[in-house]
Amino acid sequence: MANFAAMATITAEQVKQLRETTGAGIMDCKKALEEAQGNFELAIEILRKKGHKMAAARQERDAKEGAVFAAVQRTEGHIILLACETDFVAKNEEFRTFGQKIAQSALAHHISSMEELPTLPIDGMPLSERLAELTAKIGEKMEVSRWARLESEYVTAYIHLGGRIGVLVGLKGIEGLSPETLEEVGQNVAMQIAALRPVSVDRNSVPQDLVEKEKEIAREQARAEGKPEAILEKIAVGKLEKFFKEAVLLEQEYFKDSQKTVAQYLKSVSPTLTVSGFVRFQVGGK
Repeated sequence: MANFAAMATITAEQVKQLRETTGAGIMDCKKALEEAQGNFELAIEILRKKGHKMAAARQERDAKEGAVFAAVQRTEGHIILLACETDFVAKNEEFRTFGQKIAQSALAHHISSMEELPTLPIDGMPLSERLAELTAKIGEKMEVSRWARLESEYVTAYIHLGGRIGVLVGLKGIEGLSPETLEEVGQNVAMQIAALRPVSVDRNSVPQDLVEKEKEIAREQARAEGKPEAILEKIAVGKLEKFFKEAVLLEQEYFKDSQKTVAQYLKSVSPTLTVSGFVRFQVGGK
């Protein structure tokens, strides 16, 4: 009778409140409250203890939403994409705080591979356990779907659209430039990368298979237009030049001054200044 009496005290409002707090299912919340005899904090603890099981049940769901987070310290930067199932959760303050902690911990521990992520300490426990715990609490599958590290003479980060896009950019040839100038230039270049999606820093670093693909497309377009076979290669080379101007960062038209390329903008700041590398993550993209 005691158990029945405890169960009888659980109200729909209590279940609703626990569900809103933890993101767990209605029946999970009801059972936890019954087991805790109405003690709200104890019910949360019970649900958390079941976190691994609850998280495992959600592994088949797609984590297509999320946000990008970054952490930098002068010469080193880390960027992650923390994925979840819905945009609603991606905007949740706890989710966003968690994502930033992961990026900060990756930087603090100077990790160098994705394999190190599961054991990365977050609030005193491994990331894998914290992910399972938060998945149980919020009620959605979460995972660090992408991670990257960038090192250079100077590294800065830029987060766009509330975390939908994130960029790390490295600068070199920075001698004589103030921290304020470097940050301004780094942010400008990062915004360029966020908006115009270059594929590489310079044309020499464009993947060769992509170059060949662009040339083949150009040849086929010219052939379809009835151009003679003898001049197809020349046409392809010409179109490849246009591709480089659109896809290569240093050759792109600088978004703040259409009279300059990005390379020319950098040279206007310092003759030695250039970009050593960049990373661009986008939620739902590559």
